[in-house]
Amino acid sequence: MQLPHSRVVLSWSGLLLAVLFAFSMTSLPAIAATSTESAHSVDQTRLQRKPGQSVRQVKGNKSKVQASKGRKVVAKQVRPARKVTRQTERRGVVKRAAVAKRVVAVERGRVPRVVRSVETSRTAAAKRLDPQILKTALVSGAASSVVRATDKLQVSATSTATNDDPLALRSGSALVVDEGTGRVLLSKNADTARPIASLTKLMTAAVILDAHQPMDQVIEITDADIDTLKWSSSRLRPGTKLTREELLKLALMSSENRAAHALARNYPGGLAAFIPAMNAKARSLGMSATRYVEPTGLSPQNESTAHDLALLVKAAYHYPLIRDFSTHPESEVDVGQRTLQFRNTDHLVFNRGWDILLQKTGYINEAGHCLVLQTKFEGRRVIVVLLDAWGKYSHFGDAQRIRNWLEAKGFDALHDPAVRTGAVADRGEDQPNLVRTAFVEKAAPAGLGE
Repeated sequence: MQLPHSRVVLSWSGLLLAVLFAFSMTSLPAIAATSTESAHSVDQTRLQRKPGQSVRQVKGNKSKVQASKGRKVVAKQVRPARKVTRQTERRGVVKRAAVAKRVVAVERGRVPRVVRSVETSRTAAAKRLDPQILKTALVSGAASSVVRATDKLQVSATSTATNDDPLALRSGSALVVDEGTGRVLLSKNADTARPIASLTKLMTAAVILDAHQPMDQVIEITDADIDTLKWSSSRLRPGTKLTREELLKLALMSSENRAAHALARNYPGGLAAFIPAMNAKARSLGMSATRYVEPTGLSPQNESTAHDLALLVKAAYHYPLIRDFSTHPESEVDVGQRTLQFRNTDHLVFNRGWDILLQKTGYINEAGHCLVLQTKFEGRRVIVVLLDAWGKYSHFGDAQRIRNWLEAKGFDALHDPAVRTGAVADRGEDQPNLVRTAFVEKAAPAGLGE
């Protein structure tokens, strides 16, 4: 009766043994792999171990190798920064050496060669004024601060009081005058006083020429000529020596601030006498709303109106050097070990469609972009004054719009805006829009002015 029970026990025992056997067979590969990897590691350690060296020492060497690899990666990342630092240091050393070399050159009394003019093609010979004409102008005083009595110079207040801007100009103030007939063709805020920036240099040049100082005299740029108001840049470094003539050219053509300041500093009596001379000349020309406090235009306290600047442009035209230098396209300056290239700041000078007789540009933040021109349209001389234009090329764009407008409308179709509004109906037909000043110009020698 007990045999069936024993059979059941045996069957369950066999099943359990079969399960254990199957489980052991599945785990053998993992055990074998682990043992193989351990054996491989032990073999590699034995191969790397040197005679008399333990396994622990070999493992320590491995950790050292890995640490050195990490340091190399960090070094690779740091190396570019060190390279940039070294390059900066080298540049500083080279710059200091160059400065020291220039100082030595100045101390030895080396005088750089004067500026030589070059044409736009850079292949033509140096262009200079006829020495005889220059000598005659300086001796006779033909380039004076006053104009001929026959010139109708001062714009009437009634002509400029009425704004007439058919072109929607970008400039805050504008004035266009037909110089031959004395008619005001366009007037926009012409009596509003504004900062005039480097337009100041026209007056600076006129006062310098009125002093009749030797134009071939060498003047040195010093630390006193560095701009400490706006900290504007200049390529005329302290120690540069140029003639008065060439400094005047750079001041008018390229609006060089240090050149203008050096000219005023070497005026008889220095800056203390030069600034009053500028204001006295402005009063003599009828520029009643104009004020100067320094010779470069960097100060926003140098103020004038479009009306007053038209008078200045008219008077400045009688200076041959101002006409020539302000419209010169470019010049080279040889200052010893280097040559500098200067270009005219007025882009219209390089435009063949324009016949510009005299020009000057100006810009500071307070004044915006400014431009004065004396040019020819259809054979007639026209004075254009543009002040307070915001935008790098807005003043040039306004000048082009004025030119297109004159060519399209024609001079005969344009009239004084004050006449159109009837504001000057009571003046009488014989009273011109531009009235005379009380100053008479000295007799000009042949070949100078008009």
